[in-house]
Amino acid sequence: MNIVSDPKAIPQSTLLSPEANQAAALATSTGVLTVDLDAIVANWRKLEKTAVPAECAGVVKANAYGCGTEPVARALAAAGCKTFFVATLDEAAAVRAAVPSATIYTLDGFFQNSGEAYARIDCRPVIGDLNELAEWDVFCRRTGWSGGAAIHIDTGMNRLGLTTTEAQGIIPRINAGDHGITLVMSHLVSAEQLNSPINARQLTTFREIASVFSGVPASLSNSSGIFLGAQFQFDMVRPGAALYGVNPTPEADNPMQPVVELKARIVQFRNIERGETVGYGGTWTARRPTRLAIVSAGYADGYFRAASASDGTRGAEVIVAGKRCPVAGRISMDLMAVDVTDLPPNAARRGHMVTLLGEGITVDELAHHFGTIGYEVLTSLGSRYARVYKSGGATAAADPPAASP
Repeated sequence: MNIVSDPKAIPQSTLLSPEANQAAALATSTGVLTVDLDAIVANWRKLEKTAVPAECAGVVKANAYGCGTEPVARALAAAGCKTFFVATLDEAAAVRAAVPSATIYTLDGFFQNSGEAYARIDCRPVIGDLNELAEWDVFCRRTGWSGGAAIHIDTGMNRLGLTTTEAQGIIPRINAGDHGITLVMSHLVSAEQLNSPINARQLTTFREIASVFSGVPASLSNSSGIFLGAQFQFDMVRPGAALYGVNPTPEADNPMQPVVELKARIVQFRNIERGETVGYGGTWTARRPTRLAIVSAGYADGYFRAASASDGTRGAEVIVAGKRCPVAGRISMDLMAVDVTDLPPNAARRGHMVTLLGEGITVDELAHHFGTIGYEVLTSLGSRYARVYKSGGATAAADPPAASP
């Protein structure tokens, strides 16, 4: 495997050799987050193939689920992805900088006086409220902007979107032509549950309303929805978490490739006697003479406190020198203790990296220990990690996070 820097993250004049880039990242960082862009592309292609003939967009909100908006968007665009969904205008601007030709939709709605910002970066709002629609209309009439917008219809989420009655009310506008609506969409509530009755109800509702938006492309499916069958796919699908390795079919094996590897450094070893406790609250007690590795990652880095171990509860595991080792005691802000008693002497040393995510520890496994879902695991990964990108035989280390003022 070669290692290179994200070519737009590091000035060309400062690029080191691949080996030097990796060495620099490992030498100065307490943790390294490696993102496999080739795996993201492979996942997108699998989803695209599953959804043919529907267009396969890419959801890159929340910094591409913690993986880096710009490198991910560029990789997906190079693979053929033309349409991207984000949550905010700032995220849209990052995609526009990375992929000048992209079609970009912003999911969190249109606000009064925000039209100029949308027009400036040629971004399409996803409109889910009649007030938003009126404000958007005013802006378009005043400026002549014709960049388009999506209409979001609520079919059961009860979060964002026009009601079906409100959507029916704007059908005359659609029939009149020159309406500026480029997409009609909704969002599934329980797509990951194959037998959830709400899937069929939402499908029926959306199919009925989309059919009267004559000539407007329709989109219903998120990552999991793609696997509910062709009837859910319409003209466009919008995968997000599956692109980044989260299992979109939790009732079956994960069809996606893993994307993220997370490692953190051992900062110290400690030997404790039987009966001694470890960590805040003294909730974990050594049942034998124990050797601990103190690892430089904690809940400030997105490794949740819920993964802690106590005398009555086994916590998460990490990979040390190729072997799974259990967390000992509570996860603290910057550190965790790991029981490495069963490792051979000198198998691990101070400064060595241990694997928190990867080498068989999946995003979904970690989410189980965290008491959450893979989406939250990925989007919580801390800014203190050095980011390294693998792609097409080259790897890129992103610029380190800016120091706090």
